Amino acid sequence: MVRKQTDQTKWSTLHKNNPLQSLVATLLAITIVQFCWSISVQAQEQYITGIASVIDADTLIIHGNRIRLHGIDAPEASQTCQHNGKHWRCGQKAALALSDRLNNRTITCIANGEDRYKRIVTECSQGNTNINAWLVEKGWALDWPKYSKGAYATQQKAAKASRLGIWDSTFELPLEWRSRKKK
Repeated sequence: MVRKQTDQTKWSTLHKNNPLQSLVATLLAITIVQFCWSISVQAQEQYITGIASVIDADTLIIHGNRIRLHGIDAPEASQTCQHNGKHWRCGQKAALALSDRLNNRTITCIANGEDRYKRIVTECSQGNTNINAWLVEKGWALDWPKYSKGAYATQQKAAKASRLGIWDSTFELPLEWRSRKKK
């Protein structure tokens, strides 16, 4: 009786006769599994959801993850602005406005990478509200076109025209304020 060789027996015979080919096939299978696993892990790490602690108006902490809101720049917590000749803590007020808006409710952030300080750069939302855009719209942060590509320019123009938040004051750009403080 002559037995017809199936694909399975051909494969087994091939690998028994060629150990190099067997090794290559095994390494390929391991590589594919590792690749699929890394994609799965990256997809899981892309979203950060939870109740945020506000550090300043563009920096949050969620579950121990330090988060930098993408595409905006807000006054630092200790930064002051000037209104009618009087200094006021606009950075603190911006952080408090964000804290009041979040109101200890869950937000969801989508990661865009990491900045040089190892903060996760994100765009965050609460329900249907984009928090990054809300901060600019209310005048508590500036559009940072270098990173946002002008995504919040319309909100900034409206906030400036309505003299909302820091736009009702004289202020130093947060980037310039930080640079001056480092010297």
